[in-house]
Amino acid sequence: MQRVKRGRKRHPLRALAFVVLGLAGIVGAGYLISGQLKPRTFTHAQQRKIEAWEVAKRWRVIPKTRLFPQIVGYRLGPAVVGNKGLKLRASRLAIAPQAPCTKVDGASTALAALLSKDGCQTMLRATYADATSSLVVTVGIGVLKDQASASAVAHYLTHQQATAQGWVSHSLVLQPFQVAETAAAAFGPGQRQLSWVTAAGSYVVMATVGYADGRPHEPVNSDSYIYLEMTSVVRGIAAAVAAPLGAPPAAPHCPGAFSAC
Repeated sequence: MQRVKRGRKRHPLRALAFVVLGLAGIVGAGYLISGQLKPRTFTHAQQRKIEAWEVAKRWRVIPKTRLFPQIVGYRLGPAVVGNKGLKLRASRLAIAPQAPCTKVDGASTALAALLSKDGCQTMLRATYADATSSLVVTVGIGVLKDQASASAVAHYLTHQQATAQGWVSHSLVLQPFQVAETAAAAFGPGQRQLSWVTAAGSYVVMATVGYADGRPHEPVNSDSYIYLEMTSVVRGIAAAVAAPLGAPPAAPHCPGAFSAC
């Protein structure tokens, strides 16, 4: 007797279930992969922390010759030369060796104590001569622990006495960096005429100006021409040094991302 082969019994519901499960697995895997490929996002606090870190490391990563440019432009206003004013250039004479903030040959004793109290890490200085080599300027960068400390120091320095914003008491100033065989050879503490300070990110940028001929401190406010000439060059140099230090950093990018987080 011939046997009749029976076909396999089909279960359409079971097959459909397998299809649904398979599709769910594909969707889940796709979601996981897209989640892994999606750039990591930073919180607002994390972004601010990264930006502060970027600013704080600038004094280490930017070459000293860029922190203190060889040539710095500044402008004498109409009150000094008439017409529309005059654009001039100051030239860097030398860059001083890096020094601790507590070293009193880099800052006055009072300034060194103030900077150290606010967590100053180091002091960088350079000296410039104005366009005529009749005035010399030492500009310094005090590296503070954070932006709040830098702002507090700058505010304290400019408001200790009844001084205009930016101008500081003569006891709380940067020490000149003398450069032998240049216009700044005789530029010592006794030759400082005016001093200026501003905060830039986590840095305090200070500058002090004097005559190249070594004459001692005198009340230059009584001579409006020389006063304006001095303020123009000292502020111009300080602003040029402060600008790249305090410039807003680029928005932080997440690892593997092509746009900001």
